[in-house]
Amino acid sequence: MTDCSTCPAHTSLSHMGLDLSRFDYVVALAGNPNTGKSTVFNALTGLKQHTGNWPGKTVVRAEGGYQFRGKRYKLVDLPGTYSLLSASQDEEIARDFILFGQPDCTIVVTDATCLERNLNLVLQVLEISDRVVVCANLMDEARRKGLDVDTRSLARDLGVPVIPTAARLDEGLAELLSAAADVCEGQIAAAPRHVGGDSEFQRAVAELVSLVDQAAPGLPNARWVAMRLLDGDDRVRRALLSGELADIAQRQREAVRRFSRKIALEGAQ
Repeated sequence: MTDCSTCPAHTSLSHMGLDLSRFDYVVALAGNPNTGKSTVFNALTGLKQHTGNWPGKTVVRAEGGYQFRGKRYKLVDLPGTYSLLSASQDEEIARDFILFGQPDCTIVVTDATCLERNLNLVLQVLEISDRVVVCANLMDEARRKGLDVDTRSLARDLGVPVIPTAARLDEGLAELLSAAADVCEGQIAAAPRHVGGDSEFQRAVAELVSLVDQAAPGLPNARWVAMRLLDGDDRVRRALLSGELADIAQRQREAVRRFSRKIALEGAQ
């Protein structure tokens, strides 16, 4: 008999306490509203969660932790959003965390019954990060409606893992954890589909990336910023010229550290 101790079905998940000051990886959980994202978050973290507000915002922030394959993971539940183009406070928070918080993996939860509607957010996240796992949730609803969701073909087309789940039935969560762990540990060489464009477009992006690097040295995801500039995003242009983007990136890193310390202190009480 083959030893299957490393198979996803045989891996174990244990919920961590509130001390999230020590962790090996940070995983962000993104998704449209009503995709079952909260159900996925609750299933992975159990009742070991901490909620509060994002720094300077009225939007609720939730973090939890879990241990998997001997590693400690901090899971950050981002506000549900349809886009990352910063048309609302929720979108801005989700975008800034993925863009500047640089999580080791971003799980994008989608509704398997209406994937096309959800893929807009998936593609936007893929423009920011290669370290992505798509969770095709509500597969039980898709089956009930007679929908055949080909997650393998979708994974091939997107260039990142796509894991079918029914979180409320605990289906597919072990596979989801395994895929996220592989992304965090660099075991999966993702090749996500990016906006192509002709040679002139690519040349313009490369030139702008160089200018962005000069204006804000060390800014994460300069390519995404360059593409927003090409798209005529005046908000991004003004934020770059004023130095706000660099400040946001620094505040994001500091906010992650402060929130982790706060959780550690409360967990010790």
